[in-house]
Amino acid sequence: MIVTGASRGIGAEVAVLAAGRGYDLCLNYGSDHQSMERVESAARTAGARTVSAAGDIADEDVVVALFAAATAEFGRLDVLVNNAGIVDSIGRLENFTVQRIRRTFDVNVLGSFLCAREAVRLMSTHKGGNGGAIVNVSSAASYLGTPGEFIDYAASKGAVDSMTIGLAKEVATEGIRVNAVRPGLIETEIHARAGKPNRVADLAPNVPMQRGGSALEVAEAVLWLASSEASYVTGALLNVAGGR
Repeated sequence: MIVTGASRGIGAEVAVLAAGRGYDLCLNYGSDHQSMERVESAARTAGARTVSAAGDIADEDVVVALFAAATAEFGRLDVLVNNAGIVDSIGRLENFTVQRIRRTFDVNVLGSFLCAREAVRLMSTHKGGNGGAIVNVSSAASYLGTPGEFIDYAASKGAVDSMTIGLAKEVATEGIRVNAVRPGLIETEIHARAGKPNRVADLAPNVPMQRGGSALEVAEAVLWLASSEASYVTGALLNVAGGR
């Protein structure tokens, strides 16, 4: 399994949970080497072999090298979890710079496309692969829009949703299933990085379940979509948002 953005949050939980379920792991991360070491240590304790590589998934060369590392180490790829993503500070569109918008789309959209492309090249039964699963990490922001906060992030996740649906149909006869999870208010560091560390608690009353979710709850959904238990599921957008 390749997991992008695996050093913290949802990606870290996916990696450790996957390790406990028998996956070996190729883990991508940005620059937080210390956090990545902790995740790798936990994954190895759970029984996985791991290899990790730092780099920006918006860079095609980084993505190609990541997939090459996975196949060199493990010989094949069974699952891609397209998790890496960024959000900028909370604000209104009228104050967004071109640089901000471009960077959000470069990582969240271009990076996801590049990783999915490389996964298809390795997995497709039409290209000699054994099939597999791609799980994209989208967001409830894609259908909520997040007005006054980060509609650029929401729009980028809307693009991920569309890619999920289209690619699922494109490779349905090639042994590859493509699905997405759409997390809602989840207790991760992303809110603090956006400048609002109490965002989950502040918005929890708007959630039918009246609470934020955990990264582990999202990871459980990711692992289900990746598993044979979801063998007839493709093109699905699974909300993990407490009913919101």
